[in-house]
Amino acid sequence: MKKILFPLFAILFLGLLFNCSAMPDKNPSIQRQWMLVSLDGFSKDQLIAHKAEINLTGKMEKGKIQGSAYMGCNQMSFTSEFKNDGKVKISQGVSTMKGCQDMNLETSFQKKFETMTKYAVEGHFLTLSDNQGNIMKFVAADWD
Repeated sequence: MKKILFPLFAILFLGLLFNCSAMPDKNPSIQRQWMLVSLDGFSKDQLIAHKAEINLTGKMEKGKIQGSAYMGCNQMSFTSEFKNDGKVKISQGVSTMKGCQDMNLETSFQKKFETMTKYAVEGHFLTLSDNQGNIMKFVAADWD
Protein backbone atom coordinates (compact mmCIF):
# COMPACT_ATOMS: atom_id res chain seq x y z
CA MET A 1 0.00 0.00 0.00
CA LYS A 2 2.87 2.39 0.84
CA LYS A 3 4.40 1.73 -2.58
CA ILE A 4 1.24 3.06 -4.24
CA LEU A 5 0.52 6.03 -1.94
CA PHE A 6 3.96 7.66 -2.12
CA PRO A 7 4.02 8.01 -5.94
CA LEU A 8 0.39 9.09 -5.93
CA PHE A 9 1.04 11.87 -3.39
CA ALA A 10 4.21 12.88 -5.23
CA ILE A 11 2.28 13.26 -8.49
CA LEU A 12 -0.51 15.23 -6.77
CA PHE A 13 2.01 17.53 -5.07
CA LEU A 14 3.92 18.20 -8.32
CA GLY A 15 0.66 18.84 -10.16
CA LEU A 16 -0.39 21.35 -7.51
CA LEU A 17 3.02 23.02 -7.55
CA PHE A 18 3.11 23.46 -11.33
CA ASN A 19 -0.53 24.54 -11.50
CA CYS A 20 0.01 27.31 -8.93
CA SER A 21 3.17 28.60 -10.58
CA ALA A 22 1.34 28.94 -13.93
CA MET A 23 -1.15 31.43 -12.47
CA PRO A 24 -0.86 34.99 -13.80
CA ASP A 25 0.95 37.50 -11.63
CA LYS A 26 -1.87 39.47 -10.00
CA ASN A 27 -1.60 42.27 -7.52
CA PRO A 28 -4.85 42.31 -5.52
CA SER A 29 -3.87 45.52 -3.76
CA ILE A 30 -3.88 47.33 -7.15
CA GLN A 31 -6.29 45.33 -9.29
CA ARG A 32 -9.61 46.61 -8.01
CA GLN A 33 -12.08 49.42 -8.54
CA TRP A 34 -11.00 52.79 -7.09
CA MET A 35 -13.19 55.81 -6.34
CA LEU A 36 -11.53 59.22 -6.84
CA VAL A 37 -11.68 61.21 -3.59
CA SER A 38 -9.06 63.94 -4.13
CA LEU A 39 -8.10 65.94 -7.23
CA ASP A 40 -6.90 69.56 -7.25
CA GLY A 41 -9.71 72.00 -8.03
CA PHE A 42 -12.58 69.64 -7.14
CA SER A 43 -14.33 68.97 -3.87
CA LYS A 44 -14.94 65.46 -2.60
CA ASP A 45 -18.70 66.11 -3.02
CA GLN A 46 -18.17 66.94 -6.72
CA LEU A 47 -16.16 63.76 -7.25
CA ILE A 48 -18.84 61.66 -5.54
CA ALA A 49 -21.63 63.34 -7.54
CA HIS A 50 -19.81 62.49 -10.80
CA LYS A 51 -19.15 58.91 -9.60
CA ALA A 52 -15.49 59.46 -10.52
CA GLU A 53 -13.58 56.17 -10.62
CA ILE A 54 -10.89 54.10 -12.21
CA ASN A 55 -11.28 50.36 -12.66
CA LEU A 56 -8.10 48.27 -12.66
CA THR A 57 -9.79 44.87 -12.73
CA GLY A 58 -9.34 44.40 -16.48
CA LYS A 59 -7.19 41.91 -18.33
CA MET A 60 -3.53 41.71 -17.35
CA GLU A 61 -0.91 40.93 -20.01
CA LYS A 62 2.86 41.05 -19.56
CA GLY A 63 2.48 43.08 -16.35
CA LYS A 64 0.18 45.65 -17.97
CA ILE A 65 -3.38 46.13 -16.75
CA GLN A 66 -6.19 47.13 -19.09
CA GLY A 67 -8.09 49.77 -17.10
CA SER A 68 -11.00 52.12 -17.50
CA ALA A 69 -12.06 55.41 -15.99
CA TYR A 70 -15.35 57.25 -15.64
CA MET A 71 -15.70 60.86 -14.55
CA GLY A 72 -19.44 61.33 -15.03
CA CYS A 73 -19.73 61.50 -18.81
CA ASN A 74 -17.44 59.46 -21.08
CA GLN A 75 -15.92 56.03 -20.57
CA MET A 76 -12.13 56.07 -20.92
CA SER A 77 -9.80 53.11 -21.53
CA PHE A 78 -6.06 52.97 -20.84
CA THR A 79 -3.19 50.62 -20.12
CA SER A 80 -1.21 50.89 -16.90
CA GLU A 81 1.93 49.24 -15.61
CA PHE A 82 2.56 49.28 -11.85
CA LYS A 83 6.16 48.41 -10.94
CA ASN A 84 7.28 47.03 -7.57
CA ASP A 85 9.50 50.10 -7.04
CA GLY A 86 6.49 52.45 -6.74
CA LYS A 87 6.56 53.69 -10.33
CA VAL A 88 3.60 53.63 -12.68
CA LYS A 89 3.30 54.14 -16.41
CA ILE A 90 -0.09 55.06 -17.81
CA SER A 91 -0.68 54.99 -21.55
CA GLN A 92 -2.58 57.61 -23.44
CA GLY A 93 -6.14 56.41 -23.31
CA VAL A 94 -9.07 56.45 -25.65
CA SER A 95 -12.48 57.77 -24.78
CA THR A 96 -16.04 57.85 -25.97
CA MET A 97 -16.97 61.27 -27.37
CA LYS A 98 -20.27 62.22 -25.71
CA GLY A 99 -20.88 65.91 -25.24
CA CYS A 100 -21.96 66.62 -21.67
CA GLN A 101 -22.87 69.84 -19.88
CA ASP A 102 -20.02 69.68 -17.37
CA MET A 103 -16.76 68.39 -18.84
CA ASN A 104 -14.40 70.17 -16.38
CA LEU A 105 -13.66 67.14 -14.20
CA GLU A 106 -13.17 64.83 -17.15
CA THR A 107 -10.86 67.24 -18.98
CA SER A 108 -8.76 67.92 -15.87
CA PHE A 109 -8.55 64.21 -15.01
CA GLN A 110 -7.42 63.21 -18.51
CA LYS A 111 -4.67 65.85 -18.59
CA LYS A 112 -3.28 64.90 -15.18
CA PHE A 113 -3.87 61.13 -15.17
CA GLU A 114 -1.46 60.37 -18.01
CA THR A 115 1.33 62.37 -16.30
CA MET A 116 1.28 60.27 -13.12
CA THR A 117 4.60 58.49 -12.56
CA LYS A 118 4.47 57.21 -8.95
CA TYR A 119 1.99 55.28 -6.86
CA ALA A 120 1.53 54.17 -3.28
CA VAL A 121 -1.02 51.85 -1.72
CA GLU A 122 -1.62 52.53 1.95
CA GLY A 123 -4.40 50.47 3.46
CA HIS A 124 -7.45 51.02 1.28
CA PHE A 125 -6.07 54.16 -0.43
CA LEU A 126 -4.24 54.47 -3.75
CA THR A 127 -2.28 57.68 -4.33
CA LEU A 128 -0.92 58.63 -7.75
CA SER A 129 1.55 61.48 -8.13
CA ASP A 130 3.72 63.10 -10.78
CA ASN A 131 7.08 64.89 -10.76
CA GLN A 132 5.43 68.33 -10.39
CA GLY A 133 3.68 67.47 -7.12
CA ASN A 134 0.20 66.83 -8.55
CA ILE A 135 -1.67 64.16 -6.59
CA MET A 136 -4.75 62.03 -7.17
CA LYS A 137 -6.12 60.03 -4.27
CA PHE A 138 -8.49 57.07 -4.56
CA VAL A 139 -10.28 54.83 -2.08
CA ALA A 140 -11.03 51.18 -2.80
CA ALA A 141 -14.67 50.83 -3.87
CA ASP A 142 -15.03 47.57 -1.93
CA TRP A 143 -13.89 49.13 1.32
CA ASP A 144 -16.65 49.60 3.89
